[in-house]
Amino acid sequence: MNLNEDISSLSTEELRQRVDAAVAQIVNPARVKEQLVEQLKTQIRDLEMFINFIQDEVGNPLQTDNGHCECKASGKTGNGSTRTGSSKLPPRNSKPKAEDVKKVRETGLHLMRRALAVLQIFAVSQFGCATGHIPQTLWPTGQADRDYSPLLKRLEVSVDRVKQLALRQQPYGHVITSANLQDLCQGGKDELTTAVRKELTVAMRDLLAHGLYASSPGMSLVMAPIACLLPAFSSAPEAMHPWELFVKYYHAKNGRAYVESPAQKLSQSFALPVMGGTAMTPKQSLLTAIHLVLTEHDPFKRSADSELKALVCMALNEQRLVSWVNLICKSASLIERHYQPWSYMAHTGFESALTLLSRLSSLQFSLPVDLAVRQLKNIKDAF
Repeated sequence: MNLNEDISSLSTEELRQRVDAAVAQIVNPARVKEQLVEQLKTQIRDLEMFINFIQDEVGNPLQTDNGHCECKASGKTGNGSTRTGSSKLPPRNSKPKAEDVKKVRETGLHLMRRALAVLQIFAVSQFGCATGHIPQTLWPTGQADRDYSPLLKRLEVSVDRVKQLALRQQPYGHVITSANLQDLCQGGKDELTTAVRKELTVAMRDLLAHGLYASSPGMSLVMAPIACLLPAFSSAPEAMHPWELFVKYYHAKNGRAYVESPAQKLSQSFALPVMGGTAMTPKQSLLTAIHLVLTEHDPFKRSADSELKALVCMALNEQRLVSWVNLICKSASLIERHYQPWSYMAHTGFESALTLLSRLSSLQFSLPVDLAVRQLKNIKDAF
């Protein structure tokens, strides 16, 4: 009820109607759910009775051992033959074979299990039991390597190597000049670019991918009572590339709407580093970077690895690698939905990895971002 308006001006009847309407909004949904629960219970009981009936019919067929039918029907004789006028049909043995009985029984039980599974899925989806969560026992413990220390060690080695190479070129600035641009286009890469793309990015990818999976709408409905009835959901979940995690963050934060807003386009047109008089926040810069990577790489069908490498190079150039990764780590909805409880991300919050990456925050980089699409863009421009 809206208590901000003047209730004293209402008549007794109007006030009674508003109170009744407000109470109905609370009571009616509960009544509907109770009725729906009762209907589902009734249907499940009927299906269970029908399964028992099928089992009884298979175990006690109406046909006796000597071939005579025990049922009584007009137009049929005791030995199973029928008469139509003066024509006679030869007697037939209607006793089912063991293979047919077994096949019918298996088919009936399979259909009933599927019907029960559908009803239970419907009940779970209606009443929100564990919606959006995946049972921890869905994956056998033997199928997942939970030791992330080798991945963390590999990241530390790659960070130290990149730092060493960057410090070596730091006095002169690491800039891709026209002299080595042709070598890059022909497939060669300078040592620092190679270390960033093939060592640092790969180590970050493997650590971000620890315990990462692609959730699906149907996965959240799989509960213990019906897991055995749905073998498709009993296997290990599908792995997800860490780049897709950044893309999901981009969509969740309405990245396209932000980047294509008039104010942002005006800022990009004049190459302004500020928005509304204030510097871009890490969130705004991350959304812009993901948008640029998508618009440059998706038209050429580049892989997720290539797009992640471009994002890491862009983050190093802007000295925002730690802040961008930290935004993903702080996104509780993404972590809860796409990381298993034993994963490095969910278990530690990626803290030690962020500490390692912070060693590169004070260094200046000027890495090529479009290395994976540069040749393709040149070919497209040529035609």
